[in-house]
Amino acid sequence: MIKKFISRIANRETISYLVFGVLTTAVSIISYELVKLMLTGGAEPSPVQMNIANVSSWILAVTFAYVTNKIFVFRSMSMSCKVLLKEISAFVGARLLSLGFEIVWMNITVSLLHFNDSICKIAAQFVIVVMNYIFSKLFIFKK
Repeated sequence: MIKKFISRIANRETISYLVFGVLTTAVSIISYELVKLMLTGGAEPSPVQMNIANVSSWILAVTFAYVTNKIFVFRSMSMSCKVLLKEISAFVGARLLSLGFEIVWMNITVSLLHFNDSICKIAAQFVIVVMNYIFSKLFIFKK
């Protein structure tokens, strides 16, 4: 029973999703920090600056994630316009939900509770990776 459970979890798809999830998280965090640095010059970000950096990093991370998930994780090889439009719209829609979570999370933890924005950004990524896998597996790249 344990062996069956492990084989369901530790397969090519979930492992590659985790690898590319980590890389997507790196894209998100690094681009967030770079945009924040460009906007603030190293000072604490205002809520507006934080949100601009967050949305900018989201756009870059979602683009990276779509390409890697489509090709390497879920092996969705169709390049027809109909399939691409369906996948991209569903992918972006799901990622907008996770962006909504991230914006609320960042504004509560940073703006209201005054936690460190970089630490809160990293913490949010763990929840987002799980959310996005579920969306991708069940709704976007389903066989």
